[in-house]
Amino acid sequence: MLIKKNNELSENEVTDFSVYQNRRKFMKTAAGLGIAAVSGLPIIEASAKTISPYSTDEKLTDYKDITTYCNFYEFGTGKEDPAKNAHTLVTSPWDVVIEGECENPGKYNLEDLLKPVSVEERIYRFRCVEGWSMVIPWMGFPLADLIKRMQPTSKAKYVYFETLHDPKQMPGQKRAVLDWPYVEGLRMDEAMNPLTLMGTGIYGKDLLNQNGAPLRLVVPWKYGFKSIKSIAKIRFSETQPVNSWQKANKNEYGFFSNVNPDVSHPRWSQRKERRIGQFRKIKTQPFNGYGEQVASLYTGMDLKKNF
Repeated sequence: MLIKKNNELSENEVTDFSVYQNRRKFMKTAAGLGIAAVSGLPIIEASAKTISPYSTDEKLTDYKDITTYCNFYEFGTGKEDPAKNAHTLVTSPWDVVIEGECENPGKYNLEDLLKPVSVEERIYRFRCVEGWSMVIPWMGFPLADLIKRMQPTSKAKYVYFETLHDPKQMPGQKRAVLDWPYVEGLRMDEAMNPLTLMGTGIYGKDLLNQNGAPLRLVVPWKYGFKSIKSIAKIRFSETQPVNSWQKANKNEYGFFSNVNPDVSHPRWSQRKERRIGQFRKIKTQPFNGYGEQVASLYTGMDLKKNF
């Protein structure tokens, strides 16, 4: 599996939508006919023969927008900062520490961790708590597959995630914008939901540093800050983690952070969103449009209280 060592975006890396769409049609046809992928496409794309039934058919956000309009405070608080500054992050080699309530804890080299993985494409809506959104063709694998391999015990009620903490590589961590390292968490049933993805790429290419290389979480029915980037530690826990933005301001950012147009942010409405690349705002859907798959996870819960 390809692992990029820098985040430089050259002109020939910006995949035109029509070209990418044709590639997807080829891959889908080839997979259906049992034809080997020998198209000269990047390894991560050529290995992704599965087109997920969970994918939306909405128009994709431009690759250049996805990779230059980012929130990744470890590299600066401006949207353009991660693309400019993330070249300092070294993504190979990369280790992920697995710990806590599980049968197979340890430090795993990323390549070994990904060897049994079957990469697939998931085209998901992505909704930021700030009121903007994208449609992103992720490459990745279900988080549930990794969890099953780690064999969590009956005490494991939550999954804790932690971003790499290294101010030399992530200069934004030298500023007390947040209490570093960045932390996120999911309830076990959320983590095991088929929609929850461990992302390894976008647009058929490996993740760039500014998008969370080499491994990130993608939880499409929650606000984007839940989809933690550059994961270096996973812990199975009996207690609910306090995620970074919740710790920074618990009145604005809850643990669950499900996309909910009926629950406004204290400083703005969440009823509409600005889709990057489009002019008019669109209505925000409950659970970002994934209610059919995830609403049952919250039966009986007050989603205004448990925001």
